[in-house]
Amino acid sequence: MSDDVTQDWLGQPSDTPRPDPMRAVRDHGKPVLPKRFYKETEFAEGAGGFRLTLDGRPANTPARNPLAAPTRALAERLAAEWAAQGETIDPARMPFTRLINTAIDGVAPRMAAVAEDLWPYAGTDLVAYRAGSPERLVAAQAEAWDPIVAWAREALGARLILSEGVMHVTQPDNSVAALRRAVSAIDDPFRLAAFHTLTTLTGSLLIALAVLAGRLTAEEGWDAAHVDETYQAAVWGADEDAATRLAGRKVEFLAAAEVAALAR
Repeated sequence: MSDDVTQDWLGQPSDTPRPDPMRAVRDHGKPVLPKRFYKETEFAEGAGGFRLTLDGRPANTPARNPLAAPTRALAERLAAEWAAQGETIDPARMPFTRLINTAIDGVAPRMAAVAEDLWPYAGTDLVAYRAGSPERLVAAQAEAWDPIVAWAREALGARLILSEGVMHVTQPDNSVAALRRAVSAIDDPFRLAAFHTLTTLTGSLLIALAVLAGRLTAEEGWDAAHVDETYQAAVWGADEDAATRLAGRKVEFLAAAEVAALAR
């Protein structure tokens, strides 16, 4: 084990382990998870924030940056996630660690580029595209999305044009510019990483901004982004595989909302 206590399982960004087909067959295609190598999870305050420690040894990100949170509250959540691991370490069950790693290694060095990556959503926001029928779905979308559209107009100065169906609608330039300014104003890499996740999981810049601003709770934001899926499940019944995938995405969404809230 090296001094970097996470290196042996997180690896480096350029690591490309050679696949072992025989092992994959033996393990039914499941990845082999590393065994837990620590007992105590804590954090230590320093110049770079609150750094995770495992048995007193400082932890690093995959790019060998200090694995640290900007606030004590977020560091406590990060340490709790590591403490909750069982006999093995399962990155799939560590959304906080993955998102914090992303914020440190991927977002902090390129804040402007990450913000620009989200700008196209300003012209194609989910809440602007409404169903024409059936009446029950039309009403559900209006109930969930109209307050968000009104909030964006009042709080951000972004007035959206609504469209029925999938026909593209061009949003006013000043509204697109207002939404882009709101995204570019997020000047913390942890909140921007969380915001990126909120936006890409929902397809809605407005819902993500509303969650970030506290206009919507995380649960409200998730429900608003999945009005259509909720309607389809109510009418046709839930598809088990789709429900499982959606549940996994919801975990990521709620974790991102919590990171955004705890990072400030």
